[in-house]
Amino acid sequence: MASCCGPAGLDQTDAVQQRYGAAAAEREACLCTPVAFDAALLEVIPAEVVERDYGCGDPTRWVQSGDTVLDLGSGSGKNAFICAQVVGAGGRVLGVDRNAEMLALSRAAAPVVAERIGVANVEFLEGAIEALDAPTANGQPLVADASVDLVLSNCVLNLVNPSARERLLANIRRVLRPGGRVAISDIVCDRPVPLALQQDPELWSGCISGAWQEQAFLADFVALGFENVHYADRSSEPWRVVEGIEFRAVTLVGVVPGG
Repeated sequence: MASCCGPAGLDQTDAVQQRYGAAAAEREACLCTPVAFDAALLEVIPAEVVERDYGCGDPTRWVQSGDTVLDLGSGSGKNAFICAQVVGAGGRVLGVDRNAEMLALSRAAAPVVAERIGVANVEFLEGAIEALDAPTANGQPLVADASVDLVLSNCVLNLVNPSARERLLANIRRVLRPGGRVAISDIVCDRPVPLALQQDPELWSGCISGAWQEQAFLADFVALGFENVHYADRSSEPWRVVEGIEFRAVTLVGVVPGG
């Protein structure tokens, strides 16, 4: 980890904000894991968006034509712009991110992508992904109840403080329609992360010490009432090993009953 230095002396939230703000301006190779996407879907996306995307999987593979998609922690916007091409004119994509630099990058690219694909179906909202129920200026929640077909995320849930996980998960369930789905690419670990590592801002912002324990991640979505919860993708080899704990990339999928 010595070459993957994050901000020192900051709390978890500040560390994430500072590290990803800097990564919006200049690519940081240490953030998450390299992933191959469909090259044809990247052609219309500005190069700076693709270069400054950080993830550990490809949750966009579970998007369908006509979907309303919610991208949690949308970052530079790459995943959202891929989804925009798949959902087409009959669909819609919402990205939520709290980082001002990343939002500026994605919002600047949105009209460029819209012109290239012939439809403006992407919107980027400022907000914390655990606070989708936070009221907006009109008194309505940032994302409405039962308004989304697919919630996806790419290596972001692990950045949320454990104290806010219950709210995060409840909001994911709240915004999904009956029959809605999740596709969550993230980093998990083979055993719980000790508190000392959780309190390390560098390891936290580097997608490591906030990782869910592998079986607990599945169990939390089962507890929300999702069906057919499983890892559609799981790396056979660890991405990192820190103090004997194995961290690996997975993509969790599941379905809300009733569709």
